[in-house]
Amino acid sequence: MTTTPRSPRLLLLSTVLLAVAGVALLSVPHGKEPSAPGTASTAHATTDASSAVAPPPAHKPNSGTAASPTPAASTPSAVASALPPHGEGVAGDRVIQRNLEAAWPADLPADDEQELLTAGRALLRADATGVGRAKWPSVFGDSGQAVVPAFATARFRIQAAIARRDGSPNRAVVHLVWAGMDRGGTYTDLRITDWFFTRTIKKGAATWTPQPRT
Repeated sequence: MTTTPRSPRLLLLSTVLLAVAGVALLSVPHGKEPSAPGTASTAHATTDASSAVAPPPAHKPNSGTAASPTPAASTPSAVASALPPHGEGVAGDRVIQRNLEAAWPADLPADDEQELLTAGRALLRADATGVGRAKWPSVFGDSGQAVVPAFATARFRIQAAIARRDGSPNRAVVHLVWAGMDRGGTYTDLRITDWFFTRTIKKGAATWTPQPRT
């Protein structure tokens, strides 16, 4: 079953959710009750809708360089109004992808971005459904062990994905928004997962290597 990665990025995403909830409560007229929030996901990463388009900050560099400020597009009011509702389906995926790209502008060469997106999608599918884990022994360990999939392959769907630098030209993160049905039969969309990569040189060629879970 998937586990929660310990990353400052996810703490920020949770903070954004709390800020959105606070704004929503303050904006409710007297005498009316706020509508019930969407069902929270139990995925291994933050799963609130607002964090789907909030660009996570880069890891704090060892040199102490300050992280760049969050773009205006990721403020709680902009995020809340830009997202499709839960359960919108494939039609809503285009909205999520568009807003991810707008909130977190591209900063990688096209070839690197494509390589990272391909690897990030494959890693997420392997992590959630158990399919293809043997390809990533450094991430998932002994591929000979039986894997009980946390999510049904038939009900797994990646809704949107972007790849961006993570504080330096040699580090990157793939930010994915996805939907799936867990073993208990609960289907939830707008789940969030981040996969981190470092660029290494193998046989004279640069390649992006996924980092194991911590």
